[in-house]
Amino acid sequence: MTSDPPPDPGPPASPRPVPPAPPRSLRSRLRVPVPVLAAVRPPVFAGRLHDARTATAVGRWLGAAVAVCFLTGLISHYLQHPPPWAADALPSRPVWGYRLTQGLHVATGLAAIVLLLVKLWAVYPRLFLWPPLRGVRHALERLSVAVLVAAAVMEVFTGLLNIVQWYPWPFGFIQTHFALAWVVAGSLLLHVAVKAPEIRAHWSRSSPGTRQLAPEDGPDRRSLLLGAGAAVGAVTATTVGQAFTPLAALDLLGPRHPGHGPQGLPVNRTAAAAGVGPERLRDWRLEVRGPLPYSLTLPQLRALPRAGARLPIACVEGWSKEARWSGVRVRDLLARAGAPPGAGLRVTSLETGGAYRVTEMGRDYAEDPLTLLALELGGQELSLDHGYPARIIAPNRPGVLQTKWVTLLEVL
Repeated sequence: MTSDPPPDPGPPASPRPVPPAPPRSLRSRLRVPVPVLAAVRPPVFAGRLHDARTATAVGRWLGAAVAVCFLTGLISHYLQHPPPWAADALPSRPVWGYRLTQGLHVATGLAAIVLLLVKLWAVYPRLFLWPPLRGVRHALERLSVAVLVAAAVMEVFTGLLNIVQWYPWPFGFIQTHFALAWVVAGSLLLHVAVKAPEIRAHWSRSSPGTRQLAPEDGPDRRSLLLGAGAAVGAVTATTVGQAFTPLAALDLLGPRHPGHGPQGLPVNRTAAAAGVGPERLRDWRLEVRGPLPYSLTLPQLRALPRAGARLPIACVEGWSKEARWSGVRVRDLLARAGAPPGAGLRVTSLETGGAYRVTEMGRDYAEDPLTLLALELGGQELSLDHGYPARIIAPNRPGVLQTKWVTLLEVL
């Protein structure tokens, strides 16, 4: 049986022309489809060492630095600005007390800058967690962290600018620095309380949370911590010489060198800056007000019994140096004016302005035999920048209160 052949289909039909697509605007070409937008997520940080163990290890160092800086800062603040009830309770011993505490304050503050940067590097991926807020408790936690980071960054960097005496802001440094210190301390304690379980889990190598980490991260973490420690050591070694004079030769980054300045002692405020010149000293006399007021010319003051003392002068910017001073004991000047036992003292400078033109000292300082109205430094007459013709030098006292160009003493 045979089948019939299929019918001839004929010539193929020509394809129907497709009209060209209308030109798309740049805006329409850049528009991302909705499904693609739905798939966009914040970046994923899978890098090593951005973990709780690293943050905890660095945080221990940073917490110690902040604690020392905070406590020594309180000492400095209350020595400079004592409340009325504490004015007569401030001790004049040990003579090197303020030199030690303020040197530690600046040294730990500089170390905290390095540690804070490392800490922020270790935890910054948490800023991109998704969703950013997972409830009221999480929102409050993130708010507290934001306050802590902002206050800490501002505190350490304004402190850094203060030690170089640069104030590019309209607010008062001392009041702001003091208030921020309490904000940092409070927010840090809150942060530690909230994170206590996580900190405990990663505190040491044997902690449960630490054992769960990848073992290959251990060498890298140790390298990071060694690098951070080396950076802190380098910053400390090249700045602490401004207060710890055995390391003065390494004082490469410190704003002051303890041996640079008139008569081998640094100067923060010069006579020119204070508006004190030869014309203002032409008729200089020391006036002492009390129950038996009197005044002295410079030759008369020099003729009084002398005393000497080897005392450090320590500045709030962190530098300090010990020097040999000679002059008249303040307690002898007050006794001549009829001051009763336990009297305090107000000191007025010849300078034309400044926050410390007038200072006060409590009875422990006024009665201390080492508190002098100094006339000589290192066996030489005071230079004008060091307070000629007379200045205050007292033990355990901030440099801003060691008044220069003294013209008036008042019994309190």
